[in-house]
Amino acid sequence: MKSSNIAVTAAITSVLAFGGAVLTSAPAEAAAKEKCYGVAKAGQNDCATKTSSCAGTAKEDNQSDAFVVVPKGLCGKLSGGSTQPS
Repeated sequence: MKSSNIAVTAAITSVLAFGGAVLTSAPAEAAAKEKCYGVAKAGQNDCATKTSSCAGTAKEDNQSDAFVVVPKGLCGKLSGGSTQPS
């Protein structure tokens, strides 16, 4: 086998191995996060609200139905933070 073929094979194998590692770690990362309502600044929310259709469209600071995704357990420590919309 030529050395260039070995290098290409090694590169492809590395990419595939790395891709598999990323796919297996994603669910663990998602489980360690939660939605935190009432703490997003205007225009900084992560998703749609009752009054807006997509991320980044909260009309005011600390809007009760706008959320940001934070590490699990942090929301309760934030002033005005709640894991349930009000």
